[in-house]
Amino acid sequence: MRAYGVTQYGGPDALHPIDVPQEDLGPGEIRVAVTAFAVSPTDTSVRAGQRSKDDRAEDPGDVPGMDVAGTVVELGPDTDADLEPGDRVVGIVQPRAQHGAYREEIVLPQGSVVRAPSNASDAAASTLPMNALTARRALDLLGLEPGQTLAVTGAAGTLGGYIIQLAKAVGLEVVADAAEKDEDLVRTLGADHLVRRGDDVADRIRELFPSGVDGLADASIQSEQVLPAVKDGGAVATFRGYKGDGARGIDVHPVMVWDVAEDREMLSTLRDQAENGTLTLRVAETLPAAEAAEAHRRLEAGGVRGRIVLDMTA
Repeated sequence: MRAYGVTQYGGPDALHPIDVPQEDLGPGEIRVAVTAFAVSPTDTSVRAGQRSKDDRAEDPGDVPGMDVAGTVVELGPDTDADLEPGDRVVGIVQPRAQHGAYREEIVLPQGSVVRAPSNASDAAASTLPMNALTARRALDLLGLEPGQTLAVTGAAGTLGGYIIQLAKAVGLEVVADAAEKDEDLVRTLGADHLVRRGDDVADRIRELFPSGVDGLADASIQSEQVLPAVKDGGAVATFRGYKGDGARGIDVHPVMVWDVAEDREMLSTLRDQAENGTLTLRVAETLPAAEAAEAHRRLEAGGVRGRIVLDMTA
């Protein structure tokens, strides 16, 4: 079975076609024929070997990828997912060794797979699962009430954009950062206030909210630099394991998407929100899967707004 992965960890050129065996289908699992998969920063970390202690991957190779769209091929025994072969679906993948999204076919737990948004292409649908689940989990951990204030850094990115839109849907007042070229985009996502992004973003947020915001989602991964934007006793969601310094009673919540990766109800709700326009699915560009290395180069060059998607059918 065709996949795209690495045998020797390294830069984008380390990605190449590899053959992987078909995965077994067990109880409560779904086999999906992959048509499109989104490229995320986590994928570049896998390719570079950041989760491995060795320079070389286990044979036949390490396959990245966390987001898939495709069609149901087969349901395992005792599967209760209201799906049938041929249904269009999206799913979140926890990549491990050869089990990553960059492949022709993948087996996933039933809780990680739902119907694709009916009004979205496979390319657009593939941008939903991982980032939307992460955004929803972050907001749940922050626990803010309607009318409270939320700051979002990295607001022009896919994760930041989903956080803004989900926050507005539950009645939060949102202040978001943006480079000058991204201001119009961030406004269209629903931010109530904009501040210029940068190392001093916390100072800019405090100019608008002198007592600090109630909560902050740090999608730009600035960690301790953004804590001053939050009021005493406030809350922060972080996305790379940062746990804060314990000062001023601020609760820092590292967000792990694996905590909700099999929450089918949550993923179904996010799918519905993509269908009804609450969430905007953003495809930066679509490339053939054979150009996976080029997709990684473009992502690592920076400035990508939305997700680069690889088309397995091209």
